[in-house]
Order: sequence, then structure tokens, then C-alpha cells
Amino acid sequence: MSIAIQANNLVKKYGEVVALDGLCLEVEQGTVFGLLGPNGAGKTTTVRVLTTLLNPDSGTAIVDGVDVLKDPVHAREIMGLSGQNASVDENLTGIENLIMLGRLFRLPKKEAVIRANDLLERFNLNDAAKRIVKTYSGGMRRRLDLAASLIAKPNILFLDEPTTGLDPRSRLMMWEVIQNLVNEGTTVLLTTQYLEEADQLAKKIAVIDKGKVIAQGSADELKTQVGGERIEVVVSLRQSQAAAQALQSMSSGKVVVEGDHVQVPVSGGGVKVVEAVRALDIAKIEIKEIQLRRPTLDDVFLSLTGHHAEEIKVEEDIAPKKGRR
Repeated sequence: MSIAIQANNLVKKYGEVVALDGLCLEVEQGTVFGLLGPNGAGKTTTVRVLTTLLNPDSGTAIVDGVDVLKDPVHAREIMGLSGQNASVDENLTGIENLIMLGRLFRLPKKEAVIRANDLLERFNLNDAAKRIVKTYSGGMRRRLDLAASLIAKPNILFLDEPTTGLDPRSRLMMWEVIQNLVNEGTTVLLTTQYLEEADQLAKKIAVIDKGKVIAQGSADELKTQVGGERIEVVVSLRQSQAAAQALQSMSSGKVVVEGDHVQVPVSGGGVKVVEAVRALDIAKIEIKEIQLRRPTLDDVFLSLTGHHAEEIKVEEDIAPKKGRR
């Protein structure tokens, strides 16, 4: 499959602070690529470089065959961007925003109107088309902002935290829209603070920290890196060490005891749960709770970055914010 987005050895510094430290990425055409990382990892800086908003100190960036550093004007014609904050004009109506952007992209007026109405329907904003945007809810503004990024039918779409602040229903709606875009051939680079979002949408995921890619692959490949399945058992605190000893022989690695919780790395799935129950019964240890747990992307974060993903906040990059579509 051809490569739609390629970043090679991107470096960006702000004084002594290194925002990007030789970052490299390759995104396959017609897929969703998830970019994950803790606060300040360089996600937004990466998007700004790839979308011509920021020049790196060194490195190259190619988007759909266009060198974004050498030919930024052409690059902007083939990509769409939806940033962390909705950038539509809140004093215009929804349809006025989309028509205005269509005209700025040099669409004929009739085509701009048709395109605006099509997008309003796709994003379920028909009923609010003639309402002033300042009356929209946060979720409606995010949907309108994404619709605006699609007005020129870009081949490449950059989505920087597209569902931050949305309620679960609106988030699911956005997921469906993104998946439909990919089914139609659009390539999407997605930064997100929601691990389930990357798990649901992305064919490949890159985890970045301190401006470097520290791991990448499919969600399943990343999960495999942290040790596969494990059985988690809850027993009484006084019996936790005895439980660990009883389960050690079936473990594929080190058994971990944390208070009354015992974690046993295994391979073999449900069969191992049955073995664990038998081993604990023989040892006369009462089981309060037992479950088989597959690793999650949160486990990947904990393993790679040293903290859970719940600690991640919306990235506030040290670069000055700019608005552009």
C-alpha cells in the first residue's frame, strides 16, 4: 500500500526545550493512523509541522507526494485540518460558515452551497443550518468544525483531538463519520487522548514521548508488547502470598502481589482460569473474585511512559497557537 504521509527525522526546539527529537512516521493511504502520547509529548507540534503551520528546525515532511516545506501552498490544497478548538465563526450561521469556506477554496458559489448542504446532512446539522453558531452546543461546534475541514474534499485529513469534550453519543457519531471517510478513501492522522478511540479507529498507532516515537504498530501488536493475558485474583489479604505460591507453577512470568490482588501472567486463555480455580481450591484459599484480563492500550501507556493514560490531559504545546484550515 502506498504511503500518504511521511515524516523523516523531524526536529523542533524552543530554546532548550526539544519538542520533536528526530520524529519519523509513515501513514498508509486510506487508513486511520493514531498518534498517542502523554501531555507535552509533541503530538500537536507534529500536526502543525505536517499541516504547514510550523516549520521544523530540520527534517522532511511529505503529504500525498507534496513536500510541505518546499511547497506549502500546494500542500494546503490537498489536506484538511480540524484542531483542538473549533475555529468556525460563531457570529455566522452553520451554512454561512461552510459556504464562506467553500468560496475561500475557490469553489463556484453553486457548488459551495451544494457541498455545504451535503456536509450539514452528513453531520446531522440540517435543523441547525440557519442558526447562529454561538447558539450551538460544544458537540455541534465540533461537528461543524470537522465538516468545515472537509469542504474541499481533501485526500488527507488531520484531526487533532477531534472528540475532546464531547458526550459519549456525540463521540460515537464522530467515530462513525471518520470511519465512513476512510471507507471512501480518505487518509486520517488522528491525535487523541482517548485510548478506546485509537483502539476503535486506527489501523496503526504510534506512541510518542519527548518528541520521539517510542513504539508503533497495530493495537494488538502494542498490547502484545506488555505481556499478553493475565489472571487477576482477589483473595483475603492474609492469604495473598499463599495464593501467589499456589499459582506460580502455571504462570508464564512473575506473579505480582498488590495487597489482596494477585496477578498471574498466563498463556492459554480460559483454560488457565479453570486451572487457577483448582489450584486455589487445593490450597484451601477462598476466591473473592477472579478474571482473565487482556492487556489494554492503557497498559501499553503504563509500560512505555511510566503512567496511566488517565493522567493525560489535552496537550498545551509551547508553540504559539494559530488558526488555519
